[in-house]
Amino acid sequence: MAEAYIVDALRTPTGKRKGSLAHMHGADLGAHALKTLVARNAIPAEDYEDVIFGCLDAIGPLAGNIARTCWLAAGLPLHVPGVTIDRQCGSSQQAVHFAAQAVMSGTQDVVVAGGVQTMTQIPISSAMIAAQALGFKDPFSGSKGWVARFGEQPVSQFVGAQMMADRWQISREQMEVFALESHRRARAAQQAGHFDRELIETAGLKMDESVRDTSLEQMAKLEPLAPGGTITAGVSSQTGDASAAVLIVSERALKRYNLKPRARIHHMSVYSDDPIMMLSAPVPATRQALKKTGMKMDDIDLVEINEAFAPVVMAWLKETGYPHERTNVNGGAIALAHPLGATGAKLMTTLLHELERRGGRYGLQTMCEGGGVANVTIIERL
Repeated sequence: MAEAYIVDALRTPTGKRKGSLAHMHGADLGAHALKTLVARNAIPAEDYEDVIFGCLDAIGPLAGNIARTCWLAAGLPLHVPGVTIDRQCGSSQQAVHFAAQAVMSGTQDVVVAGGVQTMTQIPISSAMIAAQALGFKDPFSGSKGWVARFGEQPVSQFVGAQMMADRWQISREQMEVFALESHRRARAAQQAGHFDRELIETAGLKMDESVRDTSLEQMAKLEPLAPGGTITAGVSSQTGDASAAVLIVSERALKRYNLKPRARIHHMSVYSDDPIMMLSAPVPATRQALKKTGMKMDDIDLVEINEAFAPVVMAWLKETGYPHERTNVNGGAIALAHPLGATGAKLMTTLLHELERRGGRYGLQTMCEGGGVANVTIIERL
């Protein structure tokens, strides 16, 4: 089978809500990542064959096929197409999968995968709020088939996070210790310059601005998101504004442009679990990926799993037995934010650079997604 290679990966810093990137149009934010990616690689802009970008709540400035708009806003060739993917929080990880699959099929040789999200301007669930204004309660009400199967249970990430904390018996105090460590790791990584090679200065912003110097005492004062619950904002991912891009090419392109591959896509899969608990799918998805590859967790040098909520990662750690010391080593979305459609490519970028920094071979990326879905990608550093 043909191989798919990662030649480059970069990301903008993540601007916090109402922060340094708050007023930047989504097309310009994505364009900055694309323009930089093209400029620093020896492939003529006219030879790019597709741009696959993840994005959620694609309304307002994110509407109209933002992948295509970003490419054009970058001043890049008119004939290059683009397509926007919505697999919820895993959208740009799925973009990486689609780009790699296009290359592996032999139908394309040079594809950009990535994502963009401007959550200050378009907050999470904006599309649902817009639908409610038109008289629709939520995506599930009115579906006889859905109600017959799942009843009238609320479908919410916050409900799912609480269900996970309860099922895996993870206390609020344990989650807060985990969250504090995410901030500590992220701050230490910034100070050590571990993100420097993957970041591109954007609108004057040079580093992620969501990392907090907090404490367990401060987190203990936060009110639960639901009465009687244990999930608070302190153990949840932050919203943010960001873009990321990954250049994926074929072996034919490597030879044609005399490129040096940085990693090989070793495995791609997607798997699902309970849509009401919603956030638990990384556990069975990881098991499925290991089964399909014949690998063991001991073969994996580093893991990036999105910290949508602390119990997502904590439950995954419990179930897999994988060491926390090799998981989200530079912090996760609790500290570094979760810019939805950009997060998958953002995590892939961080995973690649950290494998290179440490000299590791295999890295695994996974994340929970709306509908109870999870993508898993395993890359091999070359």
